[in-house]
Amino acid sequence: MDDKPKKKYRLDRDAFKMSTVEEAANHYGFWKNKSMKERLDAAFYLIQQAYGINNKTLLDKAVFSKRKHHA
Repeated sequence: MDDKPKKKYRLDRDAFKMSTVEEAANHYGFWKNKSMKERLDAAFYLIQQAYGINNKTLLDKAVFSKRKHHA
């Protein structure tokens, strides 16, 4: 049995084309029609891909610290 989860997204390399900087920066219309959940799902997916994390990646708690705030 395969333990890998089925990927919800995949990169479609045929969907890309050369564009100007102005055209590439104009994503407002596309994302305006998406729900907040769809936007967050897409952002989370991109973060996972950029940093190489997955559902089994453990959080390194050694980099965090806590202290009491003195008012």
